[in-house]
Amino acid sequence: MIKAKKKPVQEILDAISRYEKILNVGCGGCVSVCLVGGQKEVNALNAELKVHLKKAGIRKQIDGYTVERQCNESYLKELDNKVPAYDCIVSMACGAGVQHMARRFSKIPVHPVVNTAAIGVDKDLGMYEENCRACGHCVLGYTGGICPVTRCAKGLFNGPCGGTNGDNCEISNEIPCAWLDIYKRLKDQGRLDDIVKVRPHMEWQNQSPRTIIQEPYERRYLV
Repeated sequence: MIKAKKKPVQEILDAISRYEKILNVGCGGCVSVCLVGGQKEVNALNAELKVHLKKAGIRKQIDGYTVERQCNESYLKELDNKVPAYDCIVSMACGAGVQHMARRFSKIPVHPVVNTAAIGVDKDLGMYEENCRACGHCVLGYTGGICPVTRCAKGLFNGPCGGTNGDNCEISNEIPCAWLDIYKRLKDQGRLDDIVKVRPHMEWQNQSPRTIIQEPYERRYLV
């Protein structure tokens, strides 16, 4: 599932500085599940923005509304009668939702207020682990369900590289060797022949897997 993080409040204030009537639209999909863009977060952000604006002596109208999913055209229809009353939309959806919103309401500025961070799984409350880089060349069927693009520090489609340090990557003792894990998984499944099937290479990217922690939960994990 897509994971996102809220933008810094000053960045959001700068984005809405030239507008008087702002509609903050949340999404009931992925960003709601990862605690950054549902109706609760819409209300919290609006309250935070109003506090900052009040301190600065600035008056603006900021309202909130949440649709089921911003990436689905049918759910945006309910906004058709609401949007004309505003001169700016801020979206708490992922990048796909923001683009979909901007396409439907092309005559009004749409600003994202969250950063799309990763595709991953729920690790704990407010903490998410990146598992997929959406590379477009999925090889999970041949690697025992372990992604070499996100798990391998070098993003190798074919491995291991020979630079292991015990069970870990030569880059750091804190990074497990993904290809060693792939080897063990395939061995347990009786299909080590898959590890010697050479896959076409893909363009290299920074592959260090990330952990995403929402700001309200940072103290929980002592970040």
